[in-house]
Amino acid sequence: MGVKATLPSYELGFYALVVTCAVLYSGSGIFEASRDSMNRKAFRDGIKPGWHYFGRKMDVADFEWVMWFTSFRNIIIFALSGHVLFGKICSMTVPQHRAVMYMIYGLLAVLASMGLLYLMIILSHCLLLYSVALAKQKWLCYVAGLCCLASFKVEPFGSWQSGFVTGAFDLQDVLFYGGCTFTIMRCMSFALESSQKEEGIYSIFDLLKYNFYLPFFFFGPVMTFDQFHAQVSTRELRRKDDEMKSIRVNALLHVGAIVAVDIFFHFFYILTLPSDLKFVNRLSDWSLAGLAYSNLVYDWVKAAVMFGVINTIARLDHLDPPQPPKCITMLYIFAETHFDRGINDWLCKYVYDHIGENHDNILKELVASITTFAITTLWLGPCHVVYIWSLVNCFGLNFELWVQKFFQLGPFAKLEAKLSGAMSRRIRAAFGAVNFWAIVLYNILALNSLEFALLVTKRLLVMGFPESTLSIWFITYCGVQLIKERERILAIQEEEKGDKAKLE
Repeated sequence: MGVKATLPSYELGFYALVVTCAVLYSGSGIFEASRDSMNRKAFRDGIKPGWHYFGRKMDVADFEWVMWFTSFRNIIIFALSGHVLFGKICSMTVPQHRAVMYMIYGLLAVLASMGLLYLMIILSHCLLLYSVALAKQKWLCYVAGLCCLASFKVEPFGSWQSGFVTGAFDLQDVLFYGGCTFTIMRCMSFALESSQKEEGIYSIFDLLKYNFYLPFFFFGPVMTFDQFHAQVSTRELRRKDDEMKSIRVNALLHVGAIVAVDIFFHFFYILTLPSDLKFVNRLSDWSLAGLAYSNLVYDWVKAAVMFGVINTIARLDHLDPPQPPKCITMLYIFAETHFDRGINDWLCKYVYDHIGENHDNILKELVASITTFAITTLWLGPCHVVYIWSLVNCFGLNFELWVQKFFQLGPFAKLEAKLSGAMSRRIRAAFGAVNFWAIVLYNILALNSLEFALLVTKRLLVMGFPESTLSIWFITYCGVQLIKERERILAIQEEEKGDKAKLE
């Protein structure tokens, strides 16, 4: 109830005004803190010379972002440009064999960048999991795959395997573990899909074509084998109407996002500020809340740029890859919170939905979410911060279902039935605002540090109570109402599309 309920336009306008003013006020506090802390000794490692003519230095605390646009920039441009040209030639000349051509290019690129021994390690894991797939036993595929994944994430096995790769360069560790762990996830998908195949099994070449598609190899996203195999096996390559226009627009948006982040980092040191808790503790509650929220938004932008660039190349190859993650600004439900939609799709298909089924049973949902976060913990690399992150997010996911079941009980269901749709929407938005900040606080654990997360929680819920707590809750409520309005419009549009398709 309340999903498609409308609110008066003046009420929505008031919500938009409140959110806008709050964001500007919080942003001004972060800007002043960034300007005042530019030359602090504690920030020397995180802030480097930037735009001298503007008198601004740049926040370089995120090694991934710096890596992509400094030491890894030329490699990315060279390798992916070569893939695009190679893929275009294959699509025009031998479209029926393009998957084989992609595999050959990917193998040569991995060999050139990481060496023969690294390639042998990858191939050995592929061969092992292919052998397991021959048994057509799901449980065996899970056990073998998770053991292979643990061999890269648990010491001393990870260091032992990385020791075989001779030579050293800045990106060796990133490329080693990225390529290996994504390979294991792809091989598990292949093995699980093969175990469901009614007759026979997919060939080893199907696995190699799937794994060595270069755009996905080192950094994902993970595209499940059934989808990749079906799409890459298509011989008739046709573009949808305005598809190339959409690809060009998306490419320009990604370039714009990169420029915007570069500008942002010269004026807002959102990544370096949390490293000095004494300085951060002097910020106002509003600025501190904005700082925590900005970190999540930035991490979404980073994921959207990385996967967006890769997805653009995949779309040029006539594939339909997993979409970038949903913006954290549009989230107030734990079930939709993910920064890597490929991994999320993989986990949902093979673990979460498989165990939880329709996610209506509390016990099944608990088992499904615990299993899912256990595998996610292994994927991220077991450590105390990841353990805490998994625990609180698993709790949040289940708590949503518990609250939903509680309010579906007879007395509450009857009470809501008596309310208007608009009032039901307002009540749900109030609970959604609490959920929104639970998502923020739980996820800055992994993005920043446990200490920063505890500081934000203490300031907003304890020291700031009741003024800061209630005011930030109200502003978040206004934001959730704007999200719900967007969801309402999208739901109506989808309904209209469905009705139009039926008429046709």
